Amino acid sequence: MKGFGSSWVLGGLLVGTVLLAGSVAAAPAAPVSKQAAALAAFDTIQTVLQHPRCQNCHIPGDAPLQFDAGLVHNQNVQRGSNGLGAPGFPCSTCHGTKNLPASYGAHMPPGAPGWRLPAVNQKMVFIGLSKADLCATIKDPAHNGNRDLAKLLEHVSHDKLVLWGWSPGVGRAPVSVPHEQFVAAFKAWMAGGAPCP
Repeated sequence: MKGFGSSWVLGGLLVGTVLLAGSVAAAPAAPVSKQAAALAAFDTIQTVLQHPRCQNCHIPGDAPLQFDAGLVHNQNVQRGSNGLGAPGFPCSTCHGTKNLPASYGAHMPPGAPGWRLPAVNQKMVFIGLSKADLCATIKDPAHNGNRDLAKLLEHVSHDKLVLWGWSPGVGRAPVSVPHEQFVAAFKAWMAGGAPCP
């Protein structure tokens, strides 16, 4: 009887071990941390901000760029101190509050309310920046128009000049990431503490 009991205990241990090992193997993977999800979301943010529709106006110099190739703007257009163009030649000379009708053809001067570049003292450059530098730039009130994260979210969600990037007129490719996906990524980045890579 003693041997039977030992075998029974040993067998029970083996069965229990097998069952336990099976349950460990079947356990779902640990959820990704909010910070890791935020860093992944920033990849989407970078893709949008460094798309030609965005970075052509977020420039290191004072001449905006044109087209997907990022060519220097024709007509010697300049930023001006307030971002509205040079004295006597403001952006509104050619850019209205909306795109010209498709019947005018491709590559006509686009338009949106408030057409402008960032002011010279807050250029908010997107071109040629690493992911870490881009992240630091958009979080820095000295570069981003004195916006905190909530104001940045409002800006990228509703500003009509920002929204123009998804409806840029005939002859221009819109931002490649859908706007809703961009805003969702921005919210996920904020939810994880807006970390920089």
